[in-house]
Amino acid sequence: MAAEKQNEAKVSLLDENKENLQDGGLGLEILQIIKESQQQHGLRHGDYQRYRGYCSRRLRRLRKTLGFKMGNRHKYIGKKVTVEMLSDNRYLLLVLMEAERAWSYAMQLKQEANTEPRKRFHLLARLRKAAKHSEKLEKLCESPRVDAKTKLEAQAYTAYLTGMVEFELQEWKRAMEAFNKCKTIYEKLASAFTEELAVLYRQRVDEISPNIRYCAYNIDDPNAIKDLMQMRLTGGGGGMMAEKLESLITQARTKQAATMSEVEWRGRTVPVKIDKARIFLLGLADNEAAIAQAANEETKEHLYETLLAECRDTIQAVREELKTEAKQRERSSDADSGKVSNLQFLHSYLSYIKLCTLVKRNESMAHTLQAKLKEPESDENKRGPRPQDLIRLYDIILQSLAELSTLQGLEDDHTFQKEVSLKTLVYKAYRCFFIAQSYVLVKKWSEALVLYERVLKYAKEVQSKAKSLNNSFRDLPDIQDLIAEVNAEKYSLQAAAILDTDETAEVPAQQQVKDNKPLCDHLEAFHLDPTLVGKQPNLPLFFDLALNHVAFPPLDDKVEQKGKGGLTGYIKGIFGFGS
Repeated sequence: MAAEKQNEAKVSLLDENKENLQDGGLGLEILQIIKESQQQHGLRHGDYQRYRGYCSRRLRRLRKTLGFKMGNRHKYIGKKVTVEMLSDNRYLLLVLMEAERAWSYAMQLKQEANTEPRKRFHLLARLRKAAKHSEKLEKLCESPRVDAKTKLEAQAYTAYLTGMVEFELQEWKRAMEAFNKCKTIYEKLASAFTEELAVLYRQRVDEISPNIRYCAYNIDDPNAIKDLMQMRLTGGGGGMMAEKLESLITQARTKQAATMSEVEWRGRTVPVKIDKARIFLLGLADNEAAIAQAANEETKEHLYETLLAECRDTIQAVREELKTEAKQRERSSDADSGKVSNLQFLHSYLSYIKLCTLVKRNESMAHTLQAKLKEPESDENKRGPRPQDLIRLYDIILQSLAELSTLQGLEDDHTFQKEVSLKTLVYKAYRCFFIAQSYVLVKKWSEALVLYERVLKYAKEVQSKAKSLNNSFRDLPDIQDLIAEVNAEKYSLQAAAILDTDETAEVPAQQQVKDNKPLCDHLEAFHLDPTLVGKQPNLPLFFDLALNHVAFPPLDDKVEQKGKGGLTGYIKGIFGFGS
């Protein structure tokens, strides 16, 4: 703790010395100072209590450095910073830290108010105090001693805290006016200064925008709900907006749900009397559209989880109604007790939505993992995706499809059962493919080859069954791509099996081929014969024995005849006379 305080003291002294005169007046980078302080002292992890402690310690150091004491040990004497004292920009920093300390305490109480509602009163008091300090800062900055940029930043800071107070009080119009003023100032500053500062100002504008849209919705702006849906789609609305956004969209759907009375599915019209089911079904199309337009995988996963959670809650509400209906049937002698009731069919429809969403979510995750599986590993120490991860996802998909085929009211729907059967074959093929991939990694070539053949078998079945069903491949992975990939993998596997001579002994005995056919008779058929891939392969040897019995034609006329030199020529050759 002592080391942390020493580091803070060093940082604060550096920051304080950096604040210099601009345009002939005092200058203070208000937004930059508070953002850096917040990121370095707790707000990166949402720890407002730690940031509040930092603000208190910095205030104490500033007062000590400036000689701005608030009385003595025995008595407190309040002092205010006045315009006449503005000979040093640290007096402005003093007021800024007072506002930040009150704001951080308010945000800490906001977190605690989720479980202790009484703390909300204290939260509002601290927010008002923060806004009061910011107003004092703005008045000080109106002095001619302060430069124009600092004046604008002080106005934006005051507008932001004022908007926060009005937002908590649910005074939507006044809050919206304050936030709009803050946004306008920061946008002007972003266009007037360097890119580094402009990025900081734009970030603050992005933080404020969700609050403005929320206020606009509560003022009954007709376009606000579209803006909120777009904000949800892009993953915005963090901080205090995160919890309110979903409930706000639900409220908007509740107003529209009164007009919805029935739903049609699989040729049967079912009345919808449960309000929760109406709200869910009304927003289903919007949720699916949001998932399709998600900016990244993280946002898509969040939207899938939100949709599944809403679906489970709705199914639970329908299940409670089913219990009541079952009790009523027991009391009365119903002649149509064997027929699936409207409420039961609605339950089947909601279960169908849930299971189909699970299939789509896991398929999306599988698609992402497949892309990562093909990428080269950048870090050897970090565990990357493996075929086993994909096998698990396809297991869950197959389990969901098995539940789909047992939904009540759809047992006699032959078209539906055929569609589910076709989807099951497709995902079985993909699951089998990645099981084969896992065997390839451990160099079990024979097992992998058999599984690849199984994949092709599933693919042929899919192609033959799909002819009788229209639009059968609309929501399914492309089976033709899988066939092409399997064929390519088969050839790679055969080559790897032949080259990998060290692991030949691990091949199961029942899968080894033992026949007397020569290799030249089955060149197009792959057999893992250990006698051919070992270090001493048993290959047929061919010897050229006919050469000894072949009579070659005379070549005398082709050979150049040299003259005979005799003894004289020999002697001349020795002594070099003939050269």
